[in-house]
Amino acid sequence: MRKNMLLIFGLLCAAAAMANGQFEKAMGESIPAMFSAQNPEELQNAINKLDRIGDAEGDRWEPYYYAAFGYIRMSGMYEKAEDKDKYLDLAMTEVEKGDAIKPNDSELEAMRGYIHMIKLTVDPATRGMTYSGLAFTSFQKAIKLNPDNPRAHFLMGRMQHGTAQFMGGGNEDACASLFKAKDLFANGENEVNPFAPSWGKDGTDESIKAICEKGE
Repeated sequence: MRKNMLLIFGLLCAAAAMANGQFEKAMGESIPAMFSAQNPEELQNAINKLDRIGDAEGDRWEPYYYAAFGYIRMSGMYEKAEDKDKYLDLAMTEVEKGDAIKPNDSELEAMRGYIHMIKLTVDPATRGMTYSGLAFTSFQKAIKLNPDNPRAHFLMGRMQHGTAQFMGGGNEDACASLFKAKDLFANGENEVNPFAPSWGKDGTDESIKAICEKGE
């Protein structure tokens, strides 16, 4: 009996290891494909695969996070406001899927704020009051959830800069957020999850050069 139980336990462990290996392989292919996609068709294929991975696993938020990022990228490939909104709404749906698995996660909340920020840029004149508040609320929450999340500070800096440009203010707050993000990126992210977000360093450096060093 004990021998049979050990055999069953061993088979279960092997099955779990195989499943983990398949997840890692699929994510290892899909995340780079999402970032490197050059047209809507390539991007949609990567997003669809990420969605399938998330649906198959059932308890991993990362596929939905990257699918949301993919739809943000997709929104930038279109000119019409209705097309941009369509893909930004799909991005928010992906964030909500991730949030259902891992509520109150700093990365997902920062992504939510990112979507609000891009929504604002589609029509700043009519959306400024609504979406600026939503974006700032999400970025503030993301920072509170994890003060060491560099992407939350980076996106906050971009939002502060955009607000200053629109309202006619200075970039002191934006630069403070961007330099905070730069410091956090420089210190490295102590993240054991190989699929945790790691993007944003280049964007932070470029933003500092454009906003804080050249006075955009």
